[in-house]
Amino acid sequence: MLMNTMACVVLERDVELDEPVLVEGLPGVGLVGKIATDHIIDQLSLEEVGHVDCEGVPKIAVYGAEEPSVSSPVRLYANEERDLVALQSDVPVSRQAAPSFAEAFVDWIDNVGALPLFLSGLPLEEAKPDTVPEVYGVASGQGNEHLHANDIEPPEERGVIGGPTGALINRASHRGLDSCGLIVESDPQFPDPAAARQLISRGIESIAGISVPTDDLVDRAEEIRTQKEKLAKRMQQAGEEESSQAQPLHMYQ
Repeated sequence: MLMNTMACVVLERDVELDEPVLVEGLPGVGLVGKIATDHIIDQLSLEEVGHVDCEGVPKIAVYGAEEPSVSSPVRLYANEERDLVALQSDVPVSRQAAPSFAEAFVDWIDNVGALPLFLSGLPLEEAKPDTVPEVYGVASGQGNEHLHANDIEPPEERGVIGGPTGALINRASHRGLDSCGLIVESDPQFPDPAAARQLISRGIESIAGISVPTDDLVDRAEEIRTQKEKLAKRMQQAGEEESSQAQPLHMYQ
């Protein structure tokens, strides 16, 4: 367990990992990171190994369908054979908690020697129903080598990544850690399984060296949107301070 005065990462059982890749799934615009991470956890049968405790994370108990056991709202999953870790969250991390959350979690990432893949949506100003969402990449440390090796280009214009994911990338950069930020064009109003699919197929699979079936994300798109709709509305109400998203810099000028 790694801890500071504001937040901590708690491992509930020992996990043997060798330079793992970590997939971050905090809720954000289009819920692209969460949908992608939830899908990977399900498809690759990752097991819950711990949780993140933070003052800004609601002290609630999460339960599953026909499942009596409860768990924390922000959890860690792992697959030791694949050297893969995933951060799953059922709640937004508050703006006030983001700095301490990022500090504690990036400290843990550094301690286990993980390469984090931070996921974010780039809200489209207008819908592009007949086009495949573009995936862009940013990096800290030597993370750009992974982007170059997998032909992932940087965004076409300067911008910022806000919310808790932005705080995580900021902390990783200040610590000089290798990290990749994957940014996908996404619907700013509704859950976007198609964009999440692109995150997996264009970025996560190749960098993490895994194979994830994604046809289900398209086949069940309407069902997924319905399941995630309430969380998406909460994220819209919270605004950009609690919603991880990438935005062109001119929106702040």
